[in-house]
Amino acid sequence: MNTDDLSSAARRHRDGDRDRVSGELFRRVMGVVCTPVSVVTTCADARPYGTTVSAFSALSLEPPMVLVALDRGSSLLSVLRRTRRFGLNVLSADQGDLATRFARKGADKFEGVRWRNDSELPRLAGVTGWLACEVTRFVDGGDHLVAMGSVVSADCQDAAPLTYHRRGYGTHRVLTASR
Repeated sequence: MNTDDLSSAARRHRDGDRDRVSGELFRRVMGVVCTPVSVVTTCADARPYGTTVSAFSALSLEPPMVLVALDRGSSLLSVLRRTRRFGLNVLSADQGDLATRFARKGADKFEGVRWRNDSELPRLAGVTGWLACEVTRFVDGGDHLVAMGSVVSADCQDAAPLTYHRRGYGTHRVLTASR
């Protein structure tokens, strides 16, 4: 690590009576974390909605639950608050174009995209994982709102996942065989 990295890592700012990590440093640290890329979908008034997320996680095995974090300004979030149902489409390694498409603002995200109705939610074609969820709770998460979802349907394919790392898409590969 060079001295620029050290001084950058030490950057903090005052917030009231406590020190906090700067947003710049936090983004930099989170940039080295490899995260799965998914598109969260819902349907309202016979129209599909979706947005790309990298902040989702398994929450519980019994009962099966996941959580997704959505920006408070997300148009999908406003619809999800009404529908209280969402699909989690875990993208496969060759679906970077879909991740980019659904990350944009706008109403035409589904135009030309192959998808089907699964459990009354939009399921994108070719995804490596699929979960249909019912929102059990919304939790405050700073500039995001966390939707906790109870899984009501699931499916997966044998395909490498799309991941996000250092502002770019990639995938995962096993380095050594586990026993």
